[in-house]
Amino acid sequence: QVQLVESGGGLVQPGGSLRLSCAASGTIGMINTMGWYRQAPGKERELVAAIISGGSTNYADSVKGRFTISRDNAKNTVYLQMNSLKPDDTAVYYCNAFGRGINYWGKGTLVTVSS
Repeated sequence: QVQLVESGGGLVQPGGSLRLSCAASGTIGMINTMGWYRQAPGKERELVAAIISGGSTNYADSVKGRFTISRDNAKNTVYLQMNSLKPDDTAVYYCNAFGRGINYWGKGTLVTVSS
């Protein structure tokens, strides 16, 4: 089992920045990939960014050049640095861990981009 706890969401003005954190605990060794998804009101959940155990990363086209995913293996924590935020980035952001065919999810953290 893997437990994920997100933090760092909040209200930010357009053009601002936020950093989300996801702390993982439990059977960490089974995790291959960690990532961030988001779900806006009335929309389906979508992948924002992912980082694979070897270190390679993947981003949604809508966030490339603005968001950066990183991890601290010593702290079992994954981060999402979000810059140049837009109102369209408003959503609940969920941390995801995948390993041995199983997806694990955090409870989500709300990011609101508004003036």
